[in-house]
Amino acid sequence: SKRQQCVGDIALALSLSLWRTPATTIYRSTVYSNFRSMFTHMLARGSTLVTFFSLLTPTHSFQATRAIGRLYSTTSSLNMSKRVLVPIADGSEEIETTCITDTLTRFGAEVTVASVKEGELLCTMSRGIKIQADTSIDDAAKQEWDLIAIPGGMPGAEHLRDSQPLVNLLKRQKQNSKLYGAVCASPAVVLSTHGLIDEGASATCYPAPAFREKLGSSESNNRVVVSKNMTTSQGPATSIEFALKLGEHLYGKEKRDEVADAMLVK
Repeated sequence: SKRQQCVGDIALALSLSLWRTPATTIYRSTVYSNFRSMFTHMLARGSTLVTFFSLLTPTHSFQATRAIGRLYSTTSSLNMSKRVLVPIADGSEEIETTCITDTLTRFGAEVTVASVKEGELLCTMSRGIKIQADTSIDDAAKQEWDLIAIPGGMPGAEHLRDSQPLVNLLKRQKQNSKLYGAVCASPAVVLSTHGLIDEGASATCYPAPAFREKLGSSESNNRVVVSKNMTTSQGPATSIEFALKLGEHLYGKEKRDEVADAMLVK
């Protein structure tokens, strides 16, 4: 079943993370089976995922959290799961992308990463890390989303700005009074360029003069700024705060505090 496959994805990511010796190849199937059983048992007991996250290396954390999101989206406890779209491009900022996807997955959201590259899902991020998107922006544009969260990075933000399917999706999101947000360069490069910041609304961005000028009178120095259905933030170091605020919009303050505590956010 789809749920079993997701459990398998997580088990494999965890086993690869923990077994770093030449014995990995020999014992991989045993480790995989053990973690699969353990994870299923933990879910059945209603245990948290904190222990599993603490075991992951950075190499596999992205893969495992994406798999956990897919797993949770198939369980009855997430019949009210929120759907989140994270668009990326070559040159998008990898810390921001991962903070958004990882944190919102911990809330229980069904997070989908969409590539704006024509005909290609694999994106090379601003510092050279490669991230495989789940779908294309063309496919994502045909769907409805509870939240669209845009990472920054250059020239990634410019590629996102120039993606007409994404721009149309963002305008529809705003028109329907649904949540959207951006961090780093993207509030200035994407949102401001396309009139997605209301007159008189406050917004923040990466504090470089060129970006701040684009925000004009909307510019704020705060790390995270909420204006109605729009949330903006400044950069890599504020990305967890940004993602927690987005999660709070979707799931409430109590859930936000629960997730923040588990992540050791003070």
